[in-house]
Amino acid sequence: MSLEIFNGSFAASLWADAHGDSLVETAVTSGALDWDLKRTAWGVVFEVAFKTEAEWEQYRNTEAVRNALHTAPDAQSGVLIYRGRSLDGGRGAFPKPKPRAGSGAAALALPFELPFVESLPAFFSDSGADRRKLTSTRSLANTRLH
Repeated sequence: MSLEIFNGSFAASLWADAHGDSLVETAVTSGALDWDLKRTAWGVVFEVAFKTEAEWEQYRNTEAVRNALHTAPDAQSGVLIYRGRSLDGGRGAFPKPKPRAGSGAAALALPFELPFVESLPAFFSDSGADRRKLTSTRSLANTRLH
């Protein structure tokens, strides 16, 4: 479950500094499994996870939470209370990333100029009758690509 507090007559980060400890303490003593306080450009988001919705409702109705929400920077229209994590659409946890196909790497572009082949001096086999020409590929280290 999430409590989202927007900036109003004062910064929501000041509100979080004043009420964050009591919100966390109350959450832990109410049986919270996990909690997180995120500061954003528009305010703060306090996320807390409980096993059951009944535990969340009990936490939501505690004196510490009611006082904290009553003293929010904009208590009338600057407080959102919703299920799930922030920006999550109501699910209890973020979805796991799907594996990438293959290595996940992109193909590299081919060089504009292919390395040229240089002829080497003639080479004679042991029999002397078979004459072959050898070639080598020059290093690209000193070749300029355009």
